[in-house]
Amino acid sequence: MVELPSRIGILPFRNKVLLPGAIIRIQCTSPSSVKLVEEELWQREEKGLIGILPVRDVAEGSMVTQGADLGDKSFKNQQGLSDSHKLDGKSQQEPYWHTRGVAARALHLSRGVEKPSGRVTYIVVLEGLSRFSVEELNTRGTYTTARISPIDMTKAEMEQVEQDTDFIVLSRQFKQIAMELISVLEQKQKTGGRTKVLLETVPVHKLADIFVASFEISFEEQLAMLDSVDVKVRLSKATELVDRHLQSIRVAEKITQKVEGQLSKTQKEYLLRQQMRAIKEELGDNDDEDDDVAALERKMQDAGMPSNIWKHAQRELRRLKKMQPQQPGYNSSRVYLELLADLPWQTTSEEAELDLKAAKERLDSDHYGLVKVKQRIIEYLAVRKLKPDAKSPILCFVGPPGVGKTSLASSIAAALGRKFIRISLGGVKDEADIRGHRRTYIGSMPGRLIDGLKKVSVCNPVMLLDEIDKTGSDIRGDPASALLEVLDPEQNKSFNDHYLNVPFDLSKVIFVATANRAQPIPPPLLDRMEVIELPGYTSDEKLRIAMRHLIPRVLHQHGLTSDFLKFPEEMVKLVIERYTREAGVRNLERNLAAIARSAAVTVAEHQHNNDNNNNNNNVPLNRISSPLLETRLEGGGGAEVEMEVIAMGGDVNNHEISNVFTIMSPLIVDEEMLEKILGPPKYDDKEAAERVVTPGVSVGLVWTAFGGEVQFVEATATAGKGDLHLTGQLGDVIKESAQIALTWVRARANELDLVSEEEKNLLEGRDVHIHFPAGAVPKDGPSAGVTLVTSLVSLFSRRRVRPDTAMTGEMTLRGLVLPVGGIKDKVLAAHRYGIKRVIMPERNLKDLVEVPAAVLGSLEILLAKRMEDVLQHAFEGGCPWKHHSKL
Repeated sequence: MVELPSRIGILPFRNKVLLPGAIIRIQCTSPSSVKLVEEELWQREEKGLIGILPVRDVAEGSMVTQGADLGDKSFKNQQGLSDSHKLDGKSQQEPYWHTRGVAARALHLSRGVEKPSGRVTYIVVLEGLSRFSVEELNTRGTYTTARISPIDMTKAEMEQVEQDTDFIVLSRQFKQIAMELISVLEQKQKTGGRTKVLLETVPVHKLADIFVASFEISFEEQLAMLDSVDVKVRLSKATELVDRHLQSIRVAEKITQKVEGQLSKTQKEYLLRQQMRAIKEELGDNDDEDDDVAALERKMQDAGMPSNIWKHAQRELRRLKKMQPQQPGYNSSRVYLELLADLPWQTTSEEAELDLKAAKERLDSDHYGLVKVKQRIIEYLAVRKLKPDAKSPILCFVGPPGVGKTSLASSIAAALGRKFIRISLGGVKDEADIRGHRRTYIGSMPGRLIDGLKKVSVCNPVMLLDEIDKTGSDIRGDPASALLEVLDPEQNKSFNDHYLNVPFDLSKVIFVATANRAQPIPPPLLDRMEVIELPGYTSDEKLRIAMRHLIPRVLHQHGLTSDFLKFPEEMVKLVIERYTREAGVRNLERNLAAIARSAAVTVAEHQHNNDNNNNNNNVPLNRISSPLLETRLEGGGGAEVEMEVIAMGGDVNNHEISNVFTIMSPLIVDEEMLEKILGPPKYDDKEAAERVVTPGVSVGLVWTAFGGEVQFVEATATAGKGDLHLTGQLGDVIKESAQIALTWVRARANELDLVSEEEKNLLEGRDVHIHFPAGAVPKDGPSAGVTLVTSLVSLFSRRRVRPDTAMTGEMTLRGLVLPVGGIKDKVLAAHRYGIKRVIMPERNLKDLVEVPAAVLGSLEILLAKRMEDVLQHAFEGGCPWKHHSKL
């Protein structure tokens, strides 16, 4: 019997009870628990005792393990009541603190210091000794203390109880169930020797606490055991809990045996299936699964794999044969082997002998213009004809949308007699799209290149990598970096797809790439390709493309022929000039399709009316009245459009007759029809003249991903403090160009006659605001430098810039005009907008070679070496100078 002190330090346990004889390990981290352990246990060593008091779950603690310490929070919630509390059953502390606890001693005590905070912590192994009752609880000080009284029976009382008949029966019953539990655990865990010794040496009332403490029971049941001061009640509760734990172990054993029986059944089925397979092999009666595996093996043998890959495939096949279809991994292994068998390891397209003349005719028939591009393709084909095994260069067509980049790649495949496959890379951010996923992942698949080769079933197709400038990168990798191996002739001989996991030869593939811009392509990848720029088309080229290609295709797509709808060249030219201002021809085709759709409505309606008239046995002559034909009828003085019904006795050519009638007078597109279908004209040649009506406005030429464009620059002055305001969603480079332009103008304000002799500061008392219209479109680049200077000079001199003049060029702080890129696209944009004069850097003169002669003939090209040359050309009558500026 342990002698308890009258007052003891209290360590609260949240939702946990320590019973006498039980051992528990805790970690103390809160200041209160650390102080308690230090003063009551650490300093008193083996003589130290503390009280463990259960607490309801009303506050979080800071104990880190089972039986967590409440720390300071539980105490703070109760400090407002009083420092000393009587626990008489009616106290307000009853919902929080239990009235009975267990005195404990430290079996092991270790001290630690947390880094870098330097906080002291203790790890304590506690053993419960005896129960006590709390008479008074005091929270004053750094930790809680309590005045307690022991409640366990004395030695004399225990000797008297042990003579009780009920106690003897309960003891035997408890020991019997405890022995059964020990026997079950001994069979399951091969242990239990020490527990049997406890049954023989430890008093039975203490055994009850020890056994129950080793089970997972609820907090309420733990409190009930703690409150069982009467040993007979304690034994009764312990017997019930031990028996319940024993039954749960037996139920778990039954479940385990059932699961093991099912596994044994699966193994038995496997053995029987193996025996069945052996019997069927002897009888020559193989099942479908065996037939499929044999067919797969024959397919792999015919695939023509290289020897090293064939060995790898054989290993995978042997592994597949040993597996059952129900096993995990069977399907993935089979799909992998089917991919190996389907890939074209040696299969190639049968190339006809290259005919350069026929190839050139094919290119000319498919594409109008693009002389330089078609010449480069013919050169490539000529090299292939002289040396078929030559390394193929990777061509990259760069140009605005709708100029024929994709169709050029298709023409190359047709000229070579090879199969063509297109792989879109726009928006691809995952490296696995190029290299494939590793087979360890669920749902893994090969990359797009290997999958494309599987689809075309040849190893030497023409493969188009479309939109190669629109790949991205994120945490899943960089597809552009993965393409470095693909597009390198020295490396793609042994391209390694992660899913395939064996090298594949891509050197026979002809790669062609397309992009709208070359800038987003990483330099190492761009270095592996031969860039061929496709600029926009001129108006004459668009007209020829429309008459040769677009109109026949649009009529065919809408079930019409030239017998129903005719497009005069003058009307097509009006559509180009008034409704489209693009580098390509996609919007032009959309507008032509809109006209064809309107005509198709009229034709379909009157076909229906004609069918109804025929069913009513009317005369096969009908009149057409349609809003679409009003202009044609008005011009003819109310003339009728005759229709002749034709008997459909046999097959009728779609391209000759539309179903059951012929229109004697076809619809001819005119201006009124254009406005009715397409709406009012969107563009005209007067835009520049209308916008450059006041000083401060100039016309610049810029380059975008969609080709060249005309950009207006507007400047105005307001009262202010000499600040510069820029608007129009501008980038950093163009903002710096505006600062340079304003500085240059201010430095030469006197030479340009922009200030009087009395004025010294051009911006004194006023601010300058420069705006780039189309504010929703981001703008950046240095080529607007000369345009900005011209706009500022026009503003301060109050002289208008010539409306028929556009300009481009970068300028330095000293007034030099530097060359810029995209000259051909910019000149074509000026031509589309009706500009007559173009000012450009003198060092860009060499770039005019690429501009069509017809465009150059309609423009006056003005070259500038210095900013003074630009101003001289930009204003009517030149720009007056007081004296020539010097560097």
